[in-house]
Amino acid sequence: MRRAISRLRKFWLIVVVVVFSAMVAGRNGLQVPFLESIPPLGLSAALFLAGIFLLVTPKTARHEPYVMAAPVRGRWAALNSPGQKLPSHGTRFLGQYAAVDILRPTDETTPAKIRRAWRGSRPADYPSFGAQVYSMAPGVVKKTSAKATDHRARNTWQGLLYLMTLEAVIRSLTGDRMILGNHVIVAHDDGTAAVYAHLRKDSLTVASGQRVNTGQQLGEVGNTGNSSEPHLHVHLMDRVNPHAAAGLMMVWDNITRSEEIEPSLKELAQEPAKNALRSMPSNGEIFEAHHPGL
Repeated sequence: MRRAISRLRKFWLIVVVVVFSAMVAGRNGLQVPFLESIPPLGLSAALFLAGIFLLVTPKTARHEPYVMAAPVRGRWAALNSPGQKLPSHGTRFLGQYAAVDILRPTDETTPAKIRRAWRGSRPADYPSFGAQVYSMAPGVVKKTSAKATDHRARNTWQGLLYLMTLEAVIRSLTGDRMILGNHVIVAHDDGTAAVYAHLRKDSLTVASGQRVNTGQQLGEVGNTGNSSEPHLHVHLMDRVNPHAAAGLMMVWDNITRSEEIEPSLKELAQEPAKNALRSMPSNGEIFEAHHPGL
């Protein structure tokens, strides 16, 4: 039942927008012909139920983590990781139960997390931007999106405030493409599906329907969608449609973990929660991703 309700999220969103608009119009003396016969209590009930249904997401059943290859190569740091807590992003929406964000460690040229300026830093100023992204397992590409523009980082106070308020609301209400930005969804041979999000504009090297192997390049890291700076967001699901999917846990078998913490993420490097997936890097932890099979 939860999955069926979640699959209809766009419908519930339309109901909320239409009913709310009709109620506002009615309070201002305007009449909406096709809703005139519905009593105010009925409209309120419809708005309430649709709002509740918007929050319904499928639950993840107990399972062992799926073994995958890391989607990057070289040194990276984890953020919003299942190695810290579950749900890793604080939500199950779009199958993100065990999602992880990864970015390259900073150096002396990397822009500050917050700076005093009118505009955020350019995506190209970050070491993660343009890094190659690889398929974690063999499968078939089911969905691609590549035309969103890479926006500037949200590393000013006004930019961060915009990201956390107005931008976040607009993106969450306008669909998964606005949240994920440019992305690829791959249906794996084992029945799982992976989302690779926030990719660079026009960087995709695959197309829908194309078969891919483990380690095959899919695109490049960008800064599209709901992203504060260039990084890769990746998560595993039990089906291709994010709105109907439950998130799944995964582990990467081609990484070497370290006790080193990325300085810019030091404040987030806390003791993992009891339900954390200990086989994945925790927040701020730097790891080395090797070529599969090496």
